[in-house]
Amino acid sequence: MTLTDLFIRKLKHSGKPSGDKYSDGRSLYLLVKESNKYWRMNYRYDGRHKTLALGIYPEVSLAEARELCADARKLLRAGVDPRAPVIDPYEQQRRQDSQNTFRALALLWLAKMDASRSTATQEKVLAWLEHDVFPYIGSMPVSSIKPRDVLGVVQRVEARGAVDSAHRIKQLCGQVLRHGVAIGWSERDVTPDLKGALIAVPRTNFAAITEPKELAVLLRAIHAYNGHIVPVSALKLTPLVFVRPGELRAAEWREFDLDGAAWRIPAAKMKMRMEHMVPLSTQALEILRQLRRITGHGKYVFPSLRTEQACMSENTINAALRGMGFAKEVMTAHGFRATARTIMDEVLGERVDLIEHQLAHRVIDPNGRAYNRTAHLPARAAMMQRWADYLDKLRIGADVIPLRAVTGPGPQ
Repeated sequence: MTLTDLFIRKLKHSGKPSGDKYSDGRSLYLLVKESNKYWRMNYRYDGRHKTLALGIYPEVSLAEARELCADARKLLRAGVDPRAPVIDPYEQQRRQDSQNTFRALALLWLAKMDASRSTATQEKVLAWLEHDVFPYIGSMPVSSIKPRDVLGVVQRVEARGAVDSAHRIKQLCGQVLRHGVAIGWSERDVTPDLKGALIAVPRTNFAAITEPKELAVLLRAIHAYNGHIVPVSALKLTPLVFVRPGELRAAEWREFDLDGAAWRIPAAKMKMRMEHMVPLSTQALEILRQLRRITGHGKYVFPSLRTEQACMSENTINAALRGMGFAKEVMTAHGFRATARTIMDEVLGERVDLIEHQLAHRVIDPNGRAYNRTAHLPARAAMMQRWADYLDKLRIGADVIPLRAVTGPGPQ
């Protein structure tokens, strides 16, 4: 028999410690205990007997108890335990936000970038995040971050005089937030709102020797430099290939075909994100073959002196130049690119388009299209050999042609 409201109102507790049970059918029953009347439902889930509390009579009427019991049976048919806690949408969003922090998002983004960036770059980015970003916005939900939050981060960096780093960290925060948009953690990247909020970074050219007689002095100093074979080899190779310093120090042996006299730098390591081919002169090959006997068993051509799992420090070449007496206002590791660009054009008369190709600059053909990585490769190989031979002549003291002073920005 099913229960009625009249019957329920008249029920009184019999005094049994466990209470009195009155069934309404379909697993629903009323438990009368002391002065209260409790709605209960018995069911089985995952092989276990369970009881679901549905409220107290008369706050929950007979009709409401039957409706709640019917809802619970629907959940059971769907494979859901009706006793599972019910979280309202607001609380669910709050919990999700508490997990989707800037720190969690940044680490996800770093993991995504791992395959396309060098270990040294990843470590540098992580150091920036841990030192300058996470302590201030790392625990904040990504969806709650406002422009002023990021501004506070970068202004702290700017305040200590690191203007360039402040801009880089702002850019880094933007990359992380855009990843958040892509995976649905946030609605937008707020960093464009900070345009003009930081001190502009003054543009400076990399110091470079562009006078042949001065370059001859530098080349002799390099060949007389006494140190470990790794930095010495890097110093000797730098003017021969004039790639960007980061591309040289992160070079891996798998990128080199010494028999084919070529170095293929993957797109992920290049500033323009395009694969780059570097023809190797006989002088460059001799340096590399000697070095391979020392570091060829490892990943990096120029490994760190502390651990073979990392490449040479970004300061190694510049530190060596300072040690040889060349101040940072005179010559830098990056400056070898401007050296090659200027002298190859104005002294050796090499084709400017070939030089630009070899500097990995964007070169447009007559139809407005960018040339690919292999464009004019034989001609570039011949040019690189002439350049290496010219450097040898300078170093041993052959006659050189003086060069007028050159102004303007150097290769980037």
